[in-house]
Amino acid sequence: MTDLYQSQRAMRSMRQQAMQRGSIAVLDIGTFKVACLILKFGVSEGPAEGSGVGALAGQAAFRVIGAGTTRSRGIRFGEIAAMQETERAVRTALQTAQKMAQTRVDHAILCFAGGDTRSYGLEGMVEVEGDRVSEEDIARVLSACDVPQLGSGREVLHAQPVNFLLDHRTGLADPRGQAGHQLGCDMHMLSVDADVVQNLIHCLKRCDVEVAGMAAAPYVAGRSALVEDEQELGAAAIDLGGGATGISIFIKKHMIYADTVRLGGDHITGDIAKGLQIPYSTAERIKTYYGGVQATGRDDREIIEIGGDSGDWDKDRRTITRSELIGIMRPRVEEILEEVRARLDVAGFDHLPSQQIVLTGGASQIPGLDGLAAKILGQQVRLGRPIRVQGLPQAATGPAFAAIVGLCQFAACPQDEWWDFDIPAQRFATRPLKRAMKWFKDNW
Repeated sequence: MTDLYQSQRAMRSMRQQAMQRGSIAVLDIGTFKVACLILKFGVSEGPAEGSGVGALAGQAAFRVIGAGTTRSRGIRFGEIAAMQETERAVRTALQTAQKMAQTRVDHAILCFAGGDTRSYGLEGMVEVEGDRVSEEDIARVLSACDVPQLGSGREVLHAQPVNFLLDHRTGLADPRGQAGHQLGCDMHMLSVDADVVQNLIHCLKRCDVEVAGMAAAPYVAGRSALVEDEQELGAAAIDLGGGATGISIFIKKHMIYADTVRLGGDHITGDIAKGLQIPYSTAERIKTYYGGVQATGRDDREIIEIGGDSGDWDKDRRTITRSELIGIMRPRVEEILEEVRARLDVAGFDHLPSQQIVLTGGASQIPGLDGLAAKILGQQVRLGRPIRVQGLPQAATGPAFAAIVGLCQFAACPQDEWWDFDIPAQRFATRPLKRAMKWFKDNW
């Protein structure tokens, strides 16, 4: 745990140094595409109002000066399946963005959807040392949170305080400087498969870029697609990507749950390719131009020419109706939404004061998806687009770019996490003993 704590602190330090030099790259390594933006930072604007404990890092003004996107290769379910293919795709996106920006970057912040994410809710309580809550008290209460056994081969990707308690008061965003005696904290921790993270870091090193930060794609997509009121009152962002569907729940402007369903738009395309016995590229074109999930009376009369260049005259000139295409696509879309519904039920989403659901990601653009999602997930469903970012190209303003736009926010105004505080070193040493004592009391 100490090694992880130090490595995350080192990444945050590299991010700050890169921002001071002026530019940094953000990378969204997805199953369908690899997108890269280069950010140019200006004068700091100070802390963002209402951002809670995340205000410590401040907010920096930035502008997008370079953008590059390429078809993803070597990625499956948001994880690297072929290192050389992935390296080639990342290099292409990076070089395109650097050529547009006319500058070279040595550090990048990346997000990814794979890694088998798991959420944990932790709590801790300490006595305040002094009359008012200090930075050291925050560090001690975060270290007092009882970290569960994550299992072998797993690492913590996010560890964010989402709520503070001071004596009888709760719901505090930032208790520093306030008078009190007993300080409590609720923290959300997100763990991922360590091998997935190490593969991504190794891939970027092969591209001559150092990793200056990492984020889960569901988290940054939620920051981008949810408006301020939705993040405050409680909402879920469903990021329908190519190989995986990310789920994140926000309340009080903090993420309190995240998960991933290993199904996405590529599976819909695969169903079309198998059902019609056509190449994958042809299936993707048909899905993009003619796809849908809500059948109407005229779909039986709408004829779609499949096309192709196999050399078989009859096969290349086949036609289908749009209703047949919908019949292939709808079962897979329903399966994805049912899986999302099951994860939301496990997270207790029904207990939130507001149950708004926002669909984003490339696969959310399927016509009629919002209506079908309203029947399966709930009535309050809308399609979300990423927020406007200065300098962002028009081609990168669609739902498919929600994650990378959210990653820009993550780079400019990160929320404070566990490793941003100087946690006493002895806390790490006492954890195994505390667990042993707890086991002894429970089992003796």
